[in-house]
Amino acid sequence: MARYFDVHPENPQSRTIRQVVDIVREGGLIAYPTDSCFAFGCKLGDKAGLDRIRDIRKLDERHHFTLVCRDFAQLGQFVKVDNSVFRLVKASTPGPYTFILPALREVPRRMLHPKKHTVGVRIPEHPVAQALLAELGEPLVSSTLLLPGDEEPMTQGWEIKERLDHLVDAVIDSGECGTEPTTVVDLSEGEPEILRVGAGDPARFE
Repeated sequence: MARYFDVHPENPQSRTIRQVVDIVREGGLIAYPTDSCFAFGCKLGDKAGLDRIRDIRKLDERHHFTLVCRDFAQLGQFVKVDNSVFRLVKASTPGPYTFILPALREVPRRMLHPKKHTVGVRIPEHPVAQALLAELGEPLVSSTLLLPGDEEPMTQGWEIKERLDHLVDAVIDSGECGTEPTTVVDLSEGEPEILRVGAGDPARFE
C-alpha cells in the first residue's frame, strides 16, 4: 500500500518532505504535484523505478523521461545548453515547460532517446516539488501521471491513492493539481520545435 502524505501547498512541512525523500532514496516510486499536473518520480539511476513507470503507463523505449531539476545550475550538469538556446531556457524557467536537449554523460543511458541521445529537462515552479528537489539534492526522474485510457491526468491525491495504491510507494497530496502537462519544446537541433502544447505558453518558441 502507498503511504499518503498531506502536504501544505505553499509551506510544505519539512519533516514530511524528508520522509518522502527517504522513500525515493530507498528506491521508491512516488506520485507528486508539479506546476502543470501530477507526476511520477523516482531516483536518478533507479532502473526498477523507470521500469515501473513504463509498465504503469505502457510506454515504449522512445518515450522521453524528464529530469526534474531544482534550478538552472543543476539542469546544466545533465544536458548540453548551447549559447543559442541558453537565453530561451533561462527565460522560461522555472515554469511548465519541458525541454528536449542533448544529454551529458551524467544521464543514465537507459533514460536517453535510443537514437538521438537526448533527454527531457524541466524546472518546476511549485513549492512542494521544489522542497522535494532541495531535500533530495539531485533531479527526480519523472513522467506525467497519465494512465492508459485516460484522456487527462488525475487531479486529486486521494484518487491517485485509490487507483495506484498497489503500484506506487507514496502519494503527496497538496490540493488539486492541474490537468495540462507541460509544453514540450525540442531544442536539440538549436531551433525550437514544439512537440506538445500544454500548460506553458508556446508563443515564445514560435
